[in-house]
Parts: sequence; structure tokens; C-alpha cells
Amino acid sequence: MNPALHVFAARTSGVRRMERGVFWLFRLATYFVLLCGAVVLLNIFFKGAPTVFKSEAPFINTTFLTQAPESLYIFEWKGRRMELGDREFRAFKEKNPDAAKVEAESYVYSAGGIFPCIVGTLLLVLGAMTIALVLGVCAAIYLNEYAKEGRFIRFIRLAILNLAGVPSIVFGLFGFGLFVIFFGWNVSLLAGWFTLAFMVLPVVVTASEESLKGVPKGFREGSLALGASKWQTIRKNVLPYALPGILTSAILGVARVAGETAPIMFTAAYVVRDKLPWQVERFSDAFFQGVMALPYHIYVVSSKIPQNEHTERVQYGTAFVFLVLVALIATVSIVLRNHLRRRHQW
Repeated sequence: MNPALHVFAARTSGVRRMERGVFWLFRLATYFVLLCGAVVLLNIFFKGAPTVFKSEAPFINTTFLTQAPESLYIFEWKGRRMELGDREFRAFKEKNPDAAKVEAESYVYSAGGIFPCIVGTLLLVLGAMTIALVLGVCAAIYLNEYAKEGRFIRFIRLAILNLAGVPSIVFGLFGFGLFVIFFGWNVSLLAGWFTLAFMVLPVVVTASEESLKGVPKGFREGSLALGASKWQTIRKNVLPYALPGILTSAILGVARVAGETAPIMFTAAYVVRDKLPWQVERFSDAFFQGVMALPYHIYVVSSKIPQNEHTERVQYGTAFVFLVLVALIATVSIVLRNHLRRRHQW
């Protein structure tokens, strides 16, 4: 004889079994998404790490991280198989006159490194996020602190939400038409900064406004009651406590800005750039020249040149460095956000 169940004991029913089934469905879907992401990241790690790291000291491929992309030349010389970059190959032929007529197989962008791409990506991310945060936070302050609710303000919020779903290629064409052609900035850092900033601006505005809404009204009322002005209240009693949420929007924006190819392809990126951005005659010229960038370099090496084992090494090595770079920038933002959150807890 089965013992009697307690009056408050859970009883099995069809609804409860269905609820448990839905729970496991959602749980398995989450695990599947995480597994897919892990497979992609591990694939890039295991194929890209050998390009960046070496088995002997100094254990890091400094050539790949500190030099510009070059063509790779492979040839036979006195019974040895030689693999030299473009500069080394020219120096080798000057040193050995007998090698002037040597037959070599050449592979574009398969030697050298990606240093100009790293520099260009960092400059694009820092410049675009600076512009996006300044404009986005100012817009969020106006919408949350100054604007009166009405049809026009609701229309603006709706427009901001709709802009968040616009494809990046549309922002690229917009930046090309406005900044490159109409303003005459040509393909340059400045055009890329504003195009990427406008692309990520809806995310920054929305997240910043939500963060400002999360600050208790008592902070504002207490400050105003003590005689502070509206701006003093916002600057001293609202913004410091909203900064963690604003930095969260920066973290989301960094990942999107750094990984976009279409906008910079029209406005800022070059396939090859001999000079670094600071190698200019006048300081102002640095803002009006294009740069190389990691996502665009991956696109070119993966789709615009013949594929072989040498280009595959560069592809995965560049992708590995790119992921590490984005992770470092996001980590710095997260650490700063957590520090501000602990400092301004209420």
C-alpha cells in the first residue's frame, strides 16, 4: 500500500510534465547555441594560434604582429626549399646575383604580418566609440531629463529603435554618400569614425537612456531641493550612477564596431597601406587618410585572392588576433564598469 501524499506535496500532472518538457527544450537550445559558438571559437584558436605562437623562444611570432603584409615567394635554391617574404626575397637576389633568374612561386598576403591592420582597427574602434558615446549620452540625457513626453518624443524613440535594425551595408552606403562624396573627406579615418559611430548610436542611446531611468528620482529631488541647478543635478547625482549602464552599451558597441566590414569597406579601409596613420607631414592629414583593418583584411585574404595553405594560415592567424583584441577591449570596459558600479552603489 502506497503511503498517502502530503497535502502540499507536488503532484504529477500533464501540465507539469509539459512545463518540464518546455524547460528542457529551452535549456537544450541554450546549450546548443553555446556549443556552436564554442566550436567556432575553438576552431579559430587551434588553427590560428600556431601562426601567432612558436615552439621556441620568444614563443611569439613577432614578425606576424609587427610587420606589414607581404607576398610570399617559394623557390628551390641549391637543393633547399626557401620561403621568403617580398623584402627578404629582393635582398636575397641582391646578395646572390645567381638567383636573379630563379623561378619562384608567389602568394599574395601570405608573408609579413598584420601590424597596420591592428593599428587601423584600434583607431577605428576608439574614434567611433568616442563619437558614439558623446552623441549618444547627450541624446539620452535630453530624452530622459529634459524632453517632455509627447508624440514627437515617442516618434524619436521609435526611429532610434528602427535604426538599430538597419543592415550595416546601408550605413556604409550612407557614409560613402555623405562623408566621402558630399563632405569630400574621401576614404579616411574621419569618414569611417562617423559612419561606425552612427551605426552603433541607436544601441548607445537606448542603453544610456535605460541606465538614466534606473537612477532613483529621489537623487534628483534631493539635489534640486538643496538648490542645485538641473545640470548640476544631472552631472553630480545622476550620471555617476548611470555610468555602469552606459559602459555596458560601450561594450556592446565595441563588438559591433570592431567586427564590421561593409561600412569601412566604403569609407575607411584600404587593401594595402604602406604608411601608418601617424606617418604624415601634417598632424591633420592623419584624419583624412584610410587605414588597413583586421575584418577587411580577413575578407580580402579569404575571398579576393587564390586560396592555399599559406593564405589559410594568415586567415586564421588574423582572426585569432582579432578575437583577442576585441576581448581585451571588452575586458577593459567590463573592469571599468564593475569598478564604477562598486564605487557608486546606492
